[in-house]
Amino acid sequence: MQNEAAKARILLEALPYIREFFGQTVVIKYGGHAMTDLALKKSFALNIILLKYIGLNPVIVHGGGPQIGKMLSQLNISCDFREGLRVTDQATMDVVEMVLVGQVNKEIVNLINLSGGVAAGLSGKDGRTILARKMEMVVSKKDAPPEIIDLGKVGEVVRISTGLIESIQAKGFIPIIAPVGVDEDGETYNINADFVAGSMASALRAKKLILLTDVAGVQDSSGEVISSLTRKQAVQAIESGTVAGGMIPKLKCCLEAVEEGVQKAHIIDGRVENSIILEIFTRGGVGTEVVL
Repeated sequence: MQNEAAKARILLEALPYIREFFGQTVVIKYGGHAMTDLALKKSFALNIILLKYIGLNPVIVHGGGPQIGKMLSQLNISCDFREGLRVTDQATMDVVEMVLVGQVNKEIVNLINLSGGVAAGLSGKDGRTILARKMEMVVSKKDAPPEIIDLGKVGEVVRISTGLIESIQAKGFIPIIAPVGVDEDGETYNINADFVAGSMASALRAKKLILLTDVAGVQDSSGEVISSLTRKQAVQAIESGTVAGGMIPKLKCCLEAVEEGVQKAHIIDGRVENSIILEIFTRGGVGTEVVL
């Protein structure tokens, strides 16, 4: 009976959050270890289905870097990375689209469907959902002219059209979105999934943006996870060097989302089982939240 009573208390603790988020959209970027570990994949699917059943509207944007890298290796196609982004020529773009849209996207859809949910997959090309343009990268160099880097078919989001996503949601489906966009001339671009998720959250007027990562959250200089950051604190953390490396673009993505109207953005550890549920429905959470 003690165990059953504890479960009841947990449900009651979640009640205020269920009430607050009922009917609201939550955009989740799915990537990292959570996409490769079998137990975490099943946990992710069940977390998403639970959100749907209790009245939230989850929208999933997924990555697929390791899967792309594996396929490129099998096809003997070499690629370089600049500033953390994959240089994408036409041959690489063909593989990126094939893996993200044809393989990874459908695996996630199938996983959720087999777990009791109803999901539908699409890419940013469907319904011109993600209008993109070629990313221009200029890297400043000390005592030297800035370097202009041609990343090929790496793009950035110009606009998100929400019509197709909202139609899918209206029919009760969970949208699963591959971060491939198209420009005005029909050219296809590979886009960073974090920034697609951030733009998607803003366009859908989402209550929350959640980025699943392979770290515990934003950490301070001593390695402790910072549970909450205001916009001002986040900017200071970047400028002071407290936040560095791959966490910088994730934190900037969160900042842009909250500045565009998303109430809260979260960077959480996708290696923790049920991390999505823990972050949304418990007081302590499991990562870092970013707010205005």
